[in-house]
Amino acid sequence: MKKTNILYALIFAAMAVANFPGGALAGSATQSAVVVELFTSQGCNSCPPADAYLQELARRDDIVALEFHVDYWDYIGWADPFAKPAFTNRQRRYAANLEQRYVYTPQMVIDGWRHEIGSKRSAVEMAIKLARQDKLDFTPSVTLTHGDNGVAVSIDGPDAPRSFDIVLVSFDKKHETKVKRGENAGRTMTNAHVVRSLDTVGSWKGGAMDLALSNEQVPGDGGCAVLLQEKGGGRILAAALMSFSG
Repeated sequence: MKKTNILYALIFAAMAVANFPGGALAGSATQSAVVVELFTSQGCNSCPPADAYLQELARRDDIVALEFHVDYWDYIGWADPFAKPAFTNRQRRYAANLEQRYVYTPQMVIDGWRHEIGSKRSAVEMAIKLARQDKLDFTPSVTLTHGDNGVAVSIDGPDAPRSFDIVLVSFDKKHETKVKRGENAGRTMTNAHVVRSLDTVGSWKGGAMDLALSNEQVPGDGGCAVLLQEKGGGRILAAALMSFSG
């Protein structure tokens, strides 16, 4: 067993002793929702099938689907308008934690501790199934409420054996882009749940906690997601997604 998996086993065994209660998640997420992060690029000619698959996953209530555009393919000739170094850094942290030798696209990371090639649907579905089986009855509750002044976040659960990052992800609903150069020159790329901002907005170590997020912190027009994630880009304990109307 890998050292990272041993660490996760110890963490979540300790949480079981703490006897977390179950809790429903807000919006289109449910208690058993699985987070699927696609790392992709408009400069990658093998990414469109994974992009299309992510669009399908984004319509499912049991999935928190997020599309991160990386910048390391920009040199080929097309600068992806949605790529940010922070998204590439997130993928590199996953690569280190998952003991990968390199980063690649299209990659789907499932709940922060499994990964598959994003276009291999059967493998991804199996990873989602395994992640759902790993969901614990004591998953803390995460609730998102959208108001005129921003988003209210409520988290509740008994004490955890260690603290978790509260990660805020804001995304656009959909984009269609005519690519003029690079490997996908001449193609119109369709992307869904395109991540526009990624921020750690707090830390949670059990108990009830409320956060108020301003509209400036959630710039995406599609909605936002909040992830409770082990520090350093580790396993995701719980998540909630809320789609904005309109």
